[in-house]
Amino acid sequence: MNFRAIWSIYYTEMARTARTLMQSVASPVLSTSLYFVVFGGAIGSAIPEIEGISYGAFIVPGLIMLTLLTQSTSNASFGIYFPKFIGTIYELLSAPVSYLEIVIGFVGAAATKSIILGVIILVTATFFVDVRIQSPVVMVLFLVLTSLTFSLLGFIIGIWAKGFEQLQIVPLLIITPLAFLGGTFYSINMLPPFWQTATLFNPVVYLVSGFRWSFYGISDVNVWISLGATVLFLAVCVAVVAWIFRTGYRLKT
Repeated sequence: MNFRAIWSIYYTEMARTARTLMQSVASPVLSTSLYFVVFGGAIGSAIPEIEGISYGAFIVPGLIMLTLLTQSTSNASFGIYFPKFIGTIYELLSAPVSYLEIVIGFVGAAATKSIILGVIILVTATFFVDVRIQSPVVMVLFLVLTSLTFSLLGFIIGIWAKGFEQLQIVPLLIITPLAFLGGTFYSINMLPPFWQTATLFNPVVYLVSGFRWSFYGISDVNVWISLGATVLFLAVCVAVVAWIFRTGYRLKT
């Protein structure tokens, strides 16, 4: 394992974040604060509690998960797409660096950024609501697994995309709507029976539900099913990345 190569890729990606600190960190934190003001304040006054938890505190895990999904995907997709765009990806592919080391460098950096953002948003939330964490180990597990999974998904999108427009299609038109419809701001038990069943086909439900359980011990789906679904999605992403490098899909031309 070439740890120097991994560190070089990782350091370069993290340095890019430092150069765009306002966009990378301040913007998501400001957006989350506005969610607390609008949803926690305005809507929270009409929905005082959900399963014994104040509405403002109830949406904290969902907001963190929403940030993880979007930021992991965006950071990883741009991280691998930009070298493709300017042509330096071919220098990397011809260097004595394995595909595994390339993936670890890019995906590791994207996941690290997302985890840092998630922690910052969690700290920010404590200024607005009373947050408690029932199971820190499960919380960290979901935090890491989700960041890695969607960073891998972003890596796949970055290789697939032929332009900046395609780079935004999946995050904007698929991931964000699924996150909003995945129980981020509500419990699926509040929905009519038909929609409760239909919502279970949304993979984000399992992520949000399991993550919320680690905070308050309440969930829409059994926590072990949520964890299993997350691991399964991670395995699928790993398999797709392996296929991409094995076939050279959109890398050799």
